[in-house]
Amino acid sequence: MKEPVAADYSSAQPPLQLLERLKDYGQEDVFAFWDELSPEERLLLVQDIQSIDLPRIDRIVRCSFRSRGLPAAPVELLPESSVSTVEKRTMEERERWWKMGVKAISNGKLGVLLLSGGQGTRLGSAEPKGCFNIGLPSGKSLFQLQAERILCIERLAAQSVNEGSVSSTRIHWYIMTSPFTDEPTRKFFESHKYFGLETDQVTFFQQGTIPCVSRDGRFIMETPFKVAKSPDGNGGIYSALKSSRLLEDMAARGIKYLDCYGVDNALVRVADPTFLGYFIEKGVAAAAKVVRKAYPQEKVGVFVQRGKGGPVSVVEYSELDPSLASAINQETGRLRFCWSNVCLHMFTLDFLNQVADGLEKDSVHHLAEKNIPSIHGHANGYKLEQFIFDAFPYAPSTALFEVLREEEFAPVKNANGSNFDTPDSARLLVLRLHTRWVVAAGGFLTHSVPLYATGVEVSPLCSYAGENLEAICRGRTFHAPCEIGF
Repeated sequence: MKEPVAADYSSAQPPLQLLERLKDYGQEDVFAFWDELSPEERLLLVQDIQSIDLPRIDRIVRCSFRSRGLPAAPVELLPESSVSTVEKRTMEERERWWKMGVKAISNGKLGVLLLSGGQGTRLGSAEPKGCFNIGLPSGKSLFQLQAERILCIERLAAQSVNEGSVSSTRIHWYIMTSPFTDEPTRKFFESHKYFGLETDQVTFFQQGTIPCVSRDGRFIMETPFKVAKSPDGNGGIYSALKSSRLLEDMAARGIKYLDCYGVDNALVRVADPTFLGYFIEKGVAAAAKVVRKAYPQEKVGVFVQRGKGGPVSVVEYSELDPSLASAINQETGRLRFCWSNVCLHMFTLDFLNQVADGLEKDSVHHLAEKNIPSIHGHANGYKLEQFIFDAFPYAPSTALFEVLREEEFAPVKNANGSNFDTPDSARLLVLRLHTRWVVAAGGFLTHSVPLYATGVEVSPLCSYAGENLEAICRGRTFHAPCEIGF
């Protein structure tokens, strides 16, 4: 019996209707190698093209190219009222925000969303970044550290509400993967039994991909029968949440607030009640944790106000004029534009619905010029992507919440041997913070290597932010490096 593939695609001409559609958008060159393809390869090419929403992609390409080079509104200093600084925060405020956050969590109003579409390529790993073990005494992966922080907060919230007894307080964890990380991420969670979480409280979903284009806006072909595509950036979260109907899922679960963060931060305080309470009290649509920029040339985006009274937005370090990057605030003696974006955000569910529509309507994506693998070797072209912080200009109100680097920001981006943001540097940040917790709780340390190169690790199942350690640590001596757990 003759195979349908050969019968359907043995013709010397591409499918006429599909060819005409491609001509409408100036993309008919994708069929340039049709004559050289086997029937099976022709089928793969047709299926690949049919999977692309041509009107949407054409709109994105045209809008993004048109916006390139257009002058942006001038950057202005953020109003002081929009930032809660560490130095001005009172203990009374912290306690109030913590209680407000814990109450909202115990009532099921908080969801957590992890941006986990990246591979560990720069770390020398083929696995998703969240699978990476930064070398802590426990050997835990980034995924496990985050899962156990969720478990800890669930327990603290349940105990707070029920006077010591543990109830069924649960936080739903949404994990955005990419086509490259989805399957290995799911398998990693399954093989580790979801790190103690219930399987039905974790939802995986994929971000989208967008064809890579040449400088004249034409699709780049990865092979003669496959269009080159790349993930649509961590800002793909908004369209992915909408297309997968997860915004409706959140509403059905009673979720009103969403804590969004990136996977590559070993100190991230997932589902932080204090941040949530601050967010609720401010009554804003969007908020972000920020750290002070360390020095003018640090490669981090900063929060600014676009124009007088304009929206809060993020300017990437490459887009900020060097004179502005080094400008000093005469009142404080610090950098004028000092609030670094470290991908720790909080949104209301209502706002997420609005921004998903707004970003899709505007269609503007960032153009990242790259060498893209193609049938002609590496071609110069563009990847089109959005960033999670693209949402902030749509927010009617935004608040920033300063945190200390040494307590909440240990990025894991580059392989050991690099100058910064390595597994080694992140591990030391974790060990040093936890050592301070143990000493503050009355514990003692001995060590066989210099103290600056070691420390102790406190399991997230024991303590979320240094609390409740006295019973474990007071009067005891720990030999570093080691893990303190149950």
